[in-house]
Amino acid sequence: MDHVAAAIVEHARAAERHRRRTALRAVASLELLKGLVVLLLGFGAVSLVHKDAWDMAEALLRFLRVNPDRHHYAQVFLNLADNITDAKLWAMAAGAAAYSIVRFVEAYGLWRERTWAEWFALISGALYVPFETYELIRRQTVIHVAVLLINLAIVFYMLYLRLTADAEAARNGRSRA
Repeated sequence: MDHVAAAIVEHARAAERHRRRTALRAVASLELLKGLVVLLLGFGAVSLVHKDAWDMAEALLRFLRVNPDRHHYAQVFLNLADNITDAKLWAMAAGAAAYSIVRFVEAYGLWRERTWAEWFALISGALYVPFETYELIRRQTVIHVAVLLINLAIVFYMLYLRLTADAEAARNGRSRA
């Protein structure tokens, strides 16, 4: 009977490890995607260096059939394009590269199930919650709700992983430094 009980316990542990790995890899994939999108935006910023951003913005709005006189955000977009400089574009590209590197490192760590990456995901995700909450209060949109809920799910899952790992380590008499 002990053999059967041990097999059941081991099967349950294997299933939990599989669920954990799947969830971590889903979060890692999201972080990788975020890094790739921002990196592409950085390349887009570099592609605008030495170009007339106003003309390009105006052409884009024409292509999308958006009238800046009738859409506030289109006018904001044109104003931003008018105030952009090559130095600002390079700074945006550098910021995009730095952000992407951080997301790629986090994705790697989560994919490889590293404890430091779980802590990093927990802390970095928690840092965004106040800003996302503010944006949701300021303007309720499906996107704001989705971003906040996804981020909260990730933060709480990482917290759950860290707390259960620490509790398991305490039960087994190990320190999880």
